[in-house]
Amino acid sequence: MRKPDSAYPGGRPTLSDIAAAVGVSKITVSRALRDSDLVKPEVKQQIRDTAAAMGYRPNLAARDLRLRQRKRISVVIDMEASADRPMYDPYPLALLGGIVQECATAGLSVVLTTSDGSISPETQDASGIILLGQGAHHHAVHELAALGLPLAVWGADDGVERKMGVAVVGSDNRLGGQLAARHMLARGRKKLVFLGDTSHAELSDRMAGFGEALTGTDASLVGELPCDFTSEGGRAAMQALIADGVAFDGLFAGSDLMAIGAMRAMRDAGLLPGRDVTVVGYDDSPAAASHSPGLTSVHQNWTAGGQLLAATLLSTLDPTRYPAPISRILATELTIRDS
Repeated sequence: MRKPDSAYPGGRPTLSDIAAAVGVSKITVSRALRDSDLVKPEVKQQIRDTAAAMGYRPNLAARDLRLRQRKRISVVIDMEASADRPMYDPYPLALLGGIVQECATAGLSVVLTTSDGSISPETQDASGIILLGQGAHHHAVHELAALGLPLAVWGADDGVERKMGVAVVGSDNRLGGQLAARHMLARGRKKLVFLGDTSHAELSDRMAGFGEALTGTDASLVGELPCDFTSEGGRAAMQALIADGVAFDGLFAGSDLMAIGAMRAMRDAGLLPGRDVTVVGYDDSPAAASHSPGLTSVHQNWTAGGQLLAATLLSTLDPTRYPAPISRILATELTIRDS
């Protein structure tokens, strides 16, 4: 009868547990599980049967370290899946494409999991971890950093990860915010609103860049609306702003989905995006291009971001074979459309 993992001192059965159960040495168990000819066939079968009954799983990270091989990367997505923010959007799908391409070229496999399973055996057994999404207040980073494995994160470096020795890769969020502000200023907009939850480091940088570009101008920030990364969140936040009677003529949203939801609320209130209000989103997603009116948006190259994430982690795992990238920050640019 298999005992639960919690019944073992280390939380899961080990080679020593199997050796004790069979009455052989630990090295004999190791050889048997590697199908070594040094172990008699009947003993080998007994060891394998015992290991299976106990629910033994090899510690692949320890094996990689022992053999000086690094063969597996765990990618953790810190994102709540919903119909309003699907997993097949460019974030995270294009990022994943870049990660897989870079890892496959280096001969590594990729294991994918969501934040709910971030401390799964697959994650613990990986040679390194890539986290897509820091989460509010870096909660996901803290959880994964506690595993003690090399970790690279997509997001913004505000110093928290640096103190933990975690590598952060992301786009130039401050520049993105500055580009959005300059676009609105060039169109004569004076009363501007920012939409997004700045407890996320990326959005905090976007907001900071937006404010920096307004310094010394006659434009001002008249509203800062926290909301989640969905169109429904953007719609609800904009409805509340309009209900409060705040006059505004420019909106910078921390994501395209937020912007699209906000524009829906504007139209319902009789405001026309592009004519009455200049709207800028972030991500330059397919939704921004297909929306009517077309959404002006800050572009970031997700695929290149995924490749840079993987390259950064590989350089941590084996710096002699994989040199560190020159920069961990990707350039951003503004894609101008009708909004």
